Amino acid sequence: MGKASERAATEPDASDSSGLIYGIDDVPPVAESLVLGFQHYLTMFGSTVAIPLIMAEHLGIQDDPARLGALISTMFFVSGITTLLQSTFGNRLPIIQGGTFSFLGPAIAICTAAAANNGGFELRMQELQGAIIVGALVEAGLGYSGAVGKLLRFIGPVTIAPTIALIGLALFKFGAPIAGKHWGIGGLTIALIILFSQYLRKRHRVFELFPIMLAILGAWGLAALLTYLGVFEAGHPAAVSTDKLASAPWVRVPYPLQWGVPRFGVAAIVGMFAGYIASMVGRVGEAHVMDWGLARVIGMEGIGCLVAGLFGTGNGTTSYSENIGAIGLTRVGSRRVVQMGAAIMLVLGVIGKFGALFTTIPEPIKGGMYCAMFGMIA
Repeated sequence: MGKASERAATEPDASDSSGLIYGIDDVPPVAESLVLGFQHYLTMFGSTVAIPLIMAEHLGIQDDPARLGALISTMFFVSGITTLLQSTFGNRLPIIQGGTFSFLGPAIAICTAAAANNGGFELRMQELQGAIIVGALVEAGLGYSGAVGKLLRFIGPVTIAPTIALIGLALFKFGAPIAGKHWGIGGLTIALIILFSQYLRKRHRVFELFPIMLAILGAWGLAALLTYLGVFEAGHPAAVSTDKLASAPWVRVPYPLQWGVPRFGVAAIVGMFAGYIASMVGRVGEAHVMDWGLARVIGMEGIGCLVAGLFGTGNGTTSYSENIGAIGLTRVGSRRVVQMGAAIMLVLGVIGKFGALFTTIPEPIKGGMYCAMFGMIA
C-alpha cells in the first residue's frame, strides 16, 4: 500500500490541490468507505430500477412482480460485478458500471419483433441476450485491439467539451419532469442536496461526505410521514407504497442463463449494434478528456456487456454519469469507495427485500436527485 493509501487510512488531507477529500488511490477507513460506497449506489439505483421498469411492458412482465423483481435484482448484481471488473482491471477509476439507456431503443425493437411471433418473456429475453452477447464480443475485440482508438484523431477538446455538457443537459427528461410530478418533494430533495453539499459542509464533515444520502433520507422520510398521515393517498406521485416490498422474496441469487439459452438472431444482433455504437462513441470522448486507457475502457466494457448478456439483464453496461456528479458533490474520488459500493450491490442483488425497498422511494425524489447530479455533469 502506497503512502497516499496509508495517509488516507488515518486522516484525509484537506489541502490536497485536487480539491478532493480522498484521491483515487486513497483508502478511507472501512466503515466510512462502506457508507460512502452506499451513497454512490444511491445515485445509480434510480436508473438501475428505471430500465427494467421501462422494459417490463415490452418483456411482457408488467403484471408479474416476481419476475420484475428478479430482473431488478439481476441488474444490481451485474452492476456490482462489472464495477469491480472496470475499477480493478479496466480504467481503474472510481466509476460505477450499470445499465444504459442507449440500449433501450434496440431492446424494445427486439422485444416487439419477438412478441409479434407470439414469444413470451423467455423468448424475448433470449433474443436480447443473444444480441447483447455478440455485440459485447465485438466491442471487447475493438477495444483490446486498439482499433477504436483511431477515432481519437477525429475528436478534439473543442468537440468533446460541449458534448460532455450536452450529456448532462440531454438527461433533463429524467430529472425535472420527474421531480415536477410533485415539486414540493422533488424541490425539497434538490434544496437539501444544495444545502448540505454547498453550505453546511463546512459545519460538519457528515454534510461534506454524505449530502446525497442525507437529502434522500430527509425527503423520503417526509414523504413516508405524509403518506402515513393521509396527506398523500395511494396513487399520489409522492406517496410511499410498500406493495412491491411485500411481494419480494427474501433471498434470490441471480445466475447465468437463468432465463434459458440465448438465441442469436441476425436482425436482433444488427439492431443491437446501434446501442453499442452510441456507448462506444461516448467512451471515446470521455477517454480523450480524462486520459483513460481507451483500450482497457472499451475492452472491459465489452466484457461487462458479456456478463450482462449471460446473466440476462436485458441491457448492456456502461459508465454511470450520475456517479461522476456524486464525486463532484462529495469530493470523494477514492477507487476503494466505489469498490465497496460494488460489493454492496452484490449483496443487495441477492437480498430481494432490500432491493425492493428502493422501489418505494417516490419518483419526485429520484427526479430531484437527478437534477443535482446531471447539473454537476453539465
